[in-house]
Amino acid sequence: MGKEVKTNAMRILDRLKLPYTLNSYECKEFIDGVHIADMLGQDPAQSFKTLVCSGKGGGYYVFVLPVARELDLKKAARAVGAKAVELLPVKEINAVTGYIRGGCTAIGMKKQYPTVIDQSAGEFDRIIISGGRIGSQIFLAPDDFIKATGGSYGDILAEM
Repeated sequence: MGKEVKTNAMRILDRLKLPYTLNSYECKEFIDGVHIADMLGQDPAQSFKTLVCSGKGGGYYVFVLPVARELDLKKAARAVGAKAVELLPVKEINAVTGYIRGGCTAIGMKKQYPTVIDQSAGEFDRIIISGGRIGSQIFLAPDDFIKATGGSYGDILAEM
């Protein structure tokens, strides 16, 4: 087996000397995070997805939340000081982030956009995020994620 090819996210974590563990799994195309967590026997509350939004006045924002939960757009807008935000259409993800759907992570995007991770991440010693490509995961401490993204914690989840 060959050496793992590093993604932008992994290179940034290495450069910042932030510890992480890499997990690879077999997956040829996009499968939602809940199914991935199920397939790998992981807690969906500890597995986080990355959603990119655009602001009504322009600009992009990144929100990171548990895979089984939904983003509250009003809470998200408040968290970044925007009047309103809306989810970025899937066809625009690569152009804005440099990543593809299912392999998008807030670490190492084309530009560093304002990033908010749901406050529930603080309940875990380590969270699971995309490694920057489909079939790749990164396990890291939530505070290290904040350091790598310049992000902040916030209340961004829709009520269940």
